[in-house]
Amino acid sequence: MKLRASAGAIVSLTSLLVAMLPALPAVAQNPKKDNYLRTIGLCSGLDRTPADARVAACTALIDAGQDMTPAGLAIAYNNRGNAYAAKGDYDGAIRDFDRSIELNPTYTKPFNNRGVAYLRKREYDRATDAFDQAIRLNPNYGEAFANRAGAYLKQNDFARAAQDYDEAIRLKPNLDGVWSGRCWSRAILGELQAALEDCNKALQSGPANAATYDSRGLIYLKTGELGAAIADYSSALRIDPKLASALYGRGLAKLKQGDKAGGNIDMAAAKAIQGSIGDDFTRYGVR
Repeated sequence: MKLRASAGAIVSLTSLLVAMLPALPAVAQNPKKDNYLRTIGLCSGLDRTPADARVAACTALIDAGQDMTPAGLAIAYNNRGNAYAAKGDYDGAIRDFDRSIELNPTYTKPFNNRGVAYLRKREYDRATDAFDQAIRLNPNYGEAFANRAGAYLKQNDFARAAQDYDEAIRLKPNLDGVWSGRCWSRAILGELQAALEDCNKALQSGPANAATYDSRGLIYLKTGELGAAIADYSSALRIDPKLASALYGRGLAKLKQGDKAGGNIDMAAAKAIQGSIGDDFTRYGVR
């Protein structure tokens, strides 16, 4: 099955990891204080600093570690891990998150961020373990609940995913992707009315995305509202033409409407993108 990260299950690393500037102390009586503060800002990702510049700035701070507290160094390593992750270097990111945790074992962000890096690497058990650690340190960490829900989705553990989305929504109802993610989980579990309410909430409260239309299309497919299902799947495909689940779902809906040719075309296109898509829909309870 295609990674369901597009459903908003996984919160963006760049939105989660930027540490607060005051946490890194400036050096008193330093004639190069302005440059030092600028380096801190670059490392923290202020003003959308490019990833390479963030890595360089954080490295400069780490190399001058004698001027910083262990807590400050932990933030620098965490932020450099964030920059490596933005570059797609997840192994480098994990090494820095590990070092951040060694320096400050009570700092929750690198636990969560390490989980996201493992999630990107499709190492789902390690991702879940990292999110568990973050939540143990901070039981009110909404982002970690949302990210752990995303890991459970990848493992097809939809009941646990829905439970974690419940917690994420309770803690941070405006967090990106949580309503859409819970909609998808509930749709697969067969909680169709509750799922529909979640999808509608997601579409009303933020910009439309392919995953939410895809999820609502599955709901309508399951309830037999075939015209509505086709409309939602078509909306999803206008945003993401290569979304295999939307192509396959639309094909099934067309077949059920009697459009054999159109249905077979969509389903063949879906299988060309993702060969196992039919097995996924069987697991979702749709044939």
